[in-house]
Amino acid sequence: MNAYRLLALGVLACALSACNPLMQASLSTLGASFSSPAPLELTRAQVNSLPYYQIEITTQYGSAVMALVRTQGDLQYWQASSRQLLLLQDGVVVRTLGFPDDLLGTRLVPGSPFVTGLQHVGEDQASQRWIDLGPGYLLDVPLTGNLRRAGIETVHILDQDHRLLRIDERLSAPVKGMAATNSYWVDPNDGFILQSRQQVTPSLNVTITQLRPLRSLP
Repeated sequence: MNAYRLLALGVLACALSACNPLMQASLSTLGASFSSPAPLELTRAQVNSLPYYQIEITTQYGSAVMALVRTQGDLQYWQASSRQLLLLQDGVVVRTLGFPDDLLGTRLVPGSPFVTGLQHVGEDQASQRWIDLGPGYLLDVPLTGNLRRAGIETVHILDQDHRLLRIDERLSAPVKGMAATNSYWVDPNDGFILQSRQQVTPSLNVTITQLRPLRSLP
């Protein structure tokens, strides 16, 4: 499936959002208000009824299902029916659009553990990237920390249990609110991130769950 096909499906998703219960739920919980979170209750049948890759995101502002609308190399563009955008690179949130406090950009170091695969992380491995934050345009903010194995855990996604390796990333930063511990639940065989909890900006913490994952480039 190429990028144009994915984009067409994304447009179709937006067009159908008013009549599709799953996408309408996303609109109601994330797009209608940024003040009152409301959890989504999803079924595999709902997910399978939509013809594209999907993730669920949960924030302090609410929950939503996002559809993959574009890929550009290792960059993935995910969009909610309420028009928020979330960009993922190797499982890391690298940009957002349409949230109260957006992440404007992210740069991973060459050979980042997220690129080589988190399943290879040992007891303690360095982590480094730089981010740009809005709305005050704080540029090249360094995020420095370490990655560490936390063991195998059972994660329930839709109607299935997954035995996943949890990797914790402890980050420090010179910006208040960005010092945090991110967690990634990965397939121990190939390092694919099926669920993660990430501090994206000082006021935005996101949990991402793969509902219908894209596990290889189209």
